[in-house]
Amino acid sequence: MGAELILVPVAFVTSAIAGVMGLGGGMLLIAAMPGLLPAQAIIPVHAFTQLASNASRAAFGWRDIAWSIVPAFALGAIAGAWGGGEIYGQIDLFWLPAIIGVLILLITWVPLPQVPGGGQLALAVLGFYQTGLGMLAGATGPLGASLLLRRNQERDWVVVNTALYMSLNHAIRLAAFAMLGFSFGPWWPLMLAMAAAVIAGSWVGTRMRGLIPQRNFAPLFKTLVSVLALRMIAMPFFS
Repeated sequence: MGAELILVPVAFVTSAIAGVMGLGGGMLLIAAMPGLLPAQAIIPVHAFTQLASNASRAAFGWRDIAWSIVPAFALGAIAGAWGGGEIYGQIDLFWLPAIIGVLILLITWVPLPQVPGGGQLALAVLGFYQTGLGMLAGATGPLGASLLLRRNQERDWVVVNTALYMSLNHAIRLAAFAMLGFSFGPWWPLMLAMAAAVIAGSWVGTRMRGLIPQRNFAPLFKTLVSVLALRMIAMPFFS
């Protein structure tokens, strides 16, 4: 391992941000990865790291977990991973950073499609398009926030259950990448180091959540993630 070790402290900071806000950490992390990892490793390594981040955040707030959201979301996510995997297998990975950058800008600035309703069908639809899009963009956490807010407006509940369904999202996508033939072997040392960093970041962010007003993060977050996304879009043209 060499320059990619920079991703370990980056993973800690982004996970702490997600622990406070409930989302955004994965998007910041994946926007920092191009140039430090080869294109084919970006989304699988990111998925493993974010599984650790989200699972630990859900565990730290286990009292707020709503297990009723799991079955429908998981069914939709499995179908989405299959569809997204078919597209991922067809694209030229040289352009993957630019594709991720464009999708991040759209998720950040364009009004997101609203999943109608708030019941089990809505959760299945969310699982399908969020996991399918995640096979290409990596970070899609903000897509489900509005649906969860229809069920409960309390911030701890939303943060913990966003972490719960994103854990399912990342676990299913990891299985899909393994089936697509990605070799995780060379990346285990980095992934484990990043996993330790994001678990520590989740712990810190969980304890900071009640101390920091969420509104103070939004303008800075959008600006930072947009700059990183523009860097990703430019990379294939200057490599």
